[in-house]
Amino acid sequence: MSLFTATLSAGLFLALLGTALLSGNRAVDALLKSFPRSQTATYLLFGSASLWFLHEIWTLSPADFGDYHVLLFFFFGAVAALAFYYVPDFLAVRGLAGLILLAAWPFLQSAYMLYQYEQRLFLVSFVYLLIFLSLWLGAQPFRMRDFIEWMQRRPARGRTVGGLLAAYGVLLCVVAFTY
Repeated sequence: MSLFTATLSAGLFLALLGTALLSGNRAVDALLKSFPRSQTATYLLFGSASLWFLHEIWTLSPADFGDYHVLLFFFFGAVAALAFYYVPDFLAVRGLAGLILLAAWPFLQSAYMLYQYEQRLFLVSFVYLLIFLSLWLGAQPFRMRDFIEWMQRRPARGRTVGGLLAAYGVLLCVVAFTY
C-alpha cells in the first residue's frame, strides 16, 4: 500500500465515522450502544481478526517459527474457536482491537523510511494512538462500553467526538494529496 492510499483511506474512514457520530442519528446511537456485546459484530470482527491472524501464522517464514506453523495454526485456531464459547462477553471489542492491530502494520509500513515527507507523521501518530487504544481495550474491553455510555449521556459529547474525528479525517485527506 502506498503512503497516499494509506493516508487517504484512513482519512476517508475517519471522516465517515465522524460524520455518522456528528449526525446525532438515533440509529447510529443504538448501533453504537449495542456494539460491545453484539453477536453479529462478534462473529464479523472477531472472526475476521482470527482468520487474518491464522493467515499470518500460516505464512510464517522459517525464521519466524515457520517450522512449527502448522502446530501454531491449530493451537491458535482452537483458542479462537473456544473464545466464542468460553469468553463471549465483549468479544466484538476484542475483535475490533485485533483487527486494528493487524491493520496497523500495512499503514506503518507505507510510511517506513519516507523521511522526506514530514506530514506522514499525521498518519503514523494516529496509527500509534490506535495501537495503544487497541492494546488497552483488548485487555479491558468494558472500557469501550463505559466510553460509549459516557458519550451518549449528553448529545453534545457524541457530536464533539464526531466533529473531532471528522476534522482529523479531513486533515488526513488533505495531507494525502501533499505527498
